[in-house]
Amino acid sequence: MKRTIIKKFKEAVIDLGDLTDRSTGESTLAVSVSNRKKRAAVHFYRGDSFNQAWQQVSETLAAAPQDAWVRIEIVQAIQRRSAAAVKKSLAAMTRMNYWRDGVSFDQDFKTALLEMEINGHAFFKPGKDHRIGKNPSSSWIDYPQITKYLTRRNGEQPDDLAAAQNIWTFTTAGIFSDGTQIWPLDESAAGERGTRRLVAPRQELRDYLSLGEAFLARQIKETGQFVYGYYPAEQRVLSSYNSVRHFSSIYALLEAIAYTDNWDDLPRAKQALTWGLEHLTIHVNDALFVIERPKNKDPEVKLGAQAMLILALCKYQEVSKDEAFMDRAQQAFNGIIAFRQPSGRFNHVLNPDLTVKDAFRIIYYEGEITFAMARLYELIHDDRVLDMMQQSLDFMVAHDYGRYHDHWIAYAVNEAMLIFTDNRDYMRLGLKNVFNHLDFIEKRDTAYPTLLELLDAAVKMTDMIKRTGNDDLLEQYDVQRLRRAWHYRALHELATGAFQPELAMYFYAPSKFVGGFFARHDHFRTRIDDCEHFLSGLINYYNYVY
Repeated sequence: MKRTIIKKFKEAVIDLGDLTDRSTGESTLAVSVSNRKKRAAVHFYRGDSFNQAWQQVSETLAAAPQDAWVRIEIVQAIQRRSAAAVKKSLAAMTRMNYWRDGVSFDQDFKTALLEMEINGHAFFKPGKDHRIGKNPSSSWIDYPQITKYLTRRNGEQPDDLAAAQNIWTFTTAGIFSDGTQIWPLDESAAGERGTRRLVAPRQELRDYLSLGEAFLARQIKETGQFVYGYYPAEQRVLSSYNSVRHFSSIYALLEAIAYTDNWDDLPRAKQALTWGLEHLTIHVNDALFVIERPKNKDPEVKLGAQAMLILALCKYQEVSKDEAFMDRAQQAFNGIIAFRQPSGRFNHVLNPDLTVKDAFRIIYYEGEITFAMARLYELIHDDRVLDMMQQSLDFMVAHDYGRYHDHWIAYAVNEAMLIFTDNRDYMRLGLKNVFNHLDFIEKRDTAYPTLLELLDAAVKMTDMIKRTGNDDLLEQYDVQRLRRAWHYRALHELATGAFQPELAMYFYAPSKFVGGFFARHDHFRTRIDDCEHFLSGLINYYNYVY
């Protein structure tokens, strides 16, 4: 790496301040370098001054490739804690992978680990009885795995880590560079910590969405089936599959192709649709149904999958102008009739012979199917579709579905307002659906991509309500607060859910995951539906804002 670049790195680190531990006079720096193909090599350097510690960093950088991903951090706020106290804090964490400090098992930092070294290698593991969102993580320290790693990293085996009576925890301030630009890393106590500070949000959002489209398109195999997902920290590929997520991911990919103008990926989307129709559907008379065949369970037909099939088929025609699948969309609509109850409610899950398996499964299904019918009606203008869509909306109004704060209901109401332009009952439904959820949205620290989808639809809805002269419906709501939350959630998602290089570099095959989106609380899982929700929310945000 060139000296001029290394000098710029030094200046950027100096700008962070707090370079020396005033209690000891020492300076501790951590440098992580990845060639983009392999996990970052991490080195800790200590010196009696910042310049002395930097000399060692400079020598490491001089040997690095010019386009390497480089992360340099200054260790700050070191605190000695008893090992027992750290273990107690770790076990009490409600979510795994949310340990946010570095740790060292000795005061000289020979056995120090950055937060992302810990998370990228899954060194802190959840208890076997942990259920996400249900109970504490009961996380524990995998000493044998850490010992093996430190032996490789440092070239010598450390002392018995499990015998350490104290553990030194610490925070860092730092910078990241991809070889062309330098970003300071966020130092806040929020979920953004350790990711780049967004200095040009519009450009950075646009750039990452292009990477996101490419990532999701890459997950489609030659057959048309998706690689369902990964656990990047554990080098595991998910072996399960889900028909709802197959078709919903195609829908999001088509949105992304239209956004990026990357039309070379359109044949991939068509191949995925073709595979799904061939392998994930069944015909019963003149109706087409999506069938789910879960492992070790009986097959079933789900209303949500029916909706996603229709949405994907309609989106394909909208984006490609190719009507090749429209007869399938109409056959899928014929299938909706099998889910209807005389009351207007939908049964949620059927057996393959179309008998009822579960009258109710999850609240999302009503909004999904109503949104799908609205999109289908806009293409074919069939009064049967219009009537059934209106019956579904009226049922949701009558049964106060606005209390469910569901992004699919928001999508459905938004689309309905383009058809029923002055139906105030639908407007009230949509407004309650979001505004009674703002407290939760504002306080939620996880990425939670469906919240942005809900806000996207809600902001558009308020604008449509004003445009149609129904402003009085907004008087009881804080529209400015809604828009503030909307802008915040978009940037929060990018910072806390995107596999930017400064995070991906700590996982196996780093460049493989850039463009993906993850669920931190589930071993940094990246699955096609994770990518789907992030892409849809962020693309709709970008298109409406910029």
